[in-house]
Amino acid sequence: MALKRIAALVLDPTSVFEYAVAAEVFGFDRTEDGVPAFEFLTAGSVAGAPVTLNTGGTLVPTHAWADAVEADLLILPAGAILEEYPAELLEVIRAAHARGATVLTICSGSFTLAATGLLDGLQATTHWRYLEEFKERFPQIDVTMDVLYVDNGSLITGAGTAAGIDACLHLVRRELGAGVANAIARRMVVPPQRDGGQRQYVQTPVPECTADSLQATLTYALENLHEPHSVTTLARHAVMSERTFARRFAAETGTTPHRWLLQQRVLRARELLESSDSSVEQIASDVGFSSAALLRAHFQTVLGTSPQRYRRAFSTT
Repeated sequence: MALKRIAALVLDPTSVFEYAVAAEVFGFDRTEDGVPAFEFLTAGSVAGAPVTLNTGGTLVPTHAWADAVEADLLILPAGAILEEYPAELLEVIRAAHARGATVLTICSGSFTLAATGLLDGLQATTHWRYLEEFKERFPQIDVTMDVLYVDNGSLITGAGTAAGIDACLHLVRRELGAGVANAIARRMVVPPQRDGGQRQYVQTPVPECTADSLQATLTYALENLHEPHSVTTLARHAVMSERTFARRFAAETGTTPHRWLLQQRVLRARELLESSDSSVEQIASDVGFSSAALLRAHFQTVLGTSPQRYRRAFSTT
């Protein structure tokens, strides 16, 4: 798909953070970082009519909903959860989708998309707080909170709040490659990809974490993925006991050192598959897997495809 004209469709009121996610990813000129230029527009029921923000203040849409029909990507940020959504808004979403646009929702924006009927029979996600209400209103949709976003091709639903960043960067990666997604993520100072679902955020205690950061050790591991890292070697680098290191690692990253290393090795392998002509065997060695078979197994687990199929789809060489 083309990914040039992006429209954020806002309701009154609109959640400022979720709208800002769309604007941050697609509304800034980052061409100096190798990011293609996007045309980003904000559309409301009436162009120029202020829309209330959930934090106070207003947002003034530059366009009307109808102007978004020709967009390549429609983004529905969180806003009011209504009993009935404006017929004009639903028709604009259906018409844009019918002509080939992708529709991406952030947080409770999934309710707006669900009201169009386009998600019927598909899987979707939303903020965990609204899960039961979503199930009751749209029983024909398979809703889950085990993921940060659900990609149905031309329909993408993002989970709560910050998961909108994950969904947007995923779409950029899918359409424009890991290099562009990484460039945007780097400027936003966020990870280009997170793993895990929303259950980690539901009624769980906040982990105890000290002020000391493991960033230097994480950076060291990333710069030396080819090395056979272990909890022992990483703890030694961080000048900690293995027990303290494992506890601190879980507090700062939300996962174990072993799982984090596997994830980073797969993500680095994906970048090399896109940007180099190296063999799968060589890439496996470069990122720290003992064999190409091991890379293939973990690549399939993390990304749901094989290195060869991924390279055919996304290679830029």
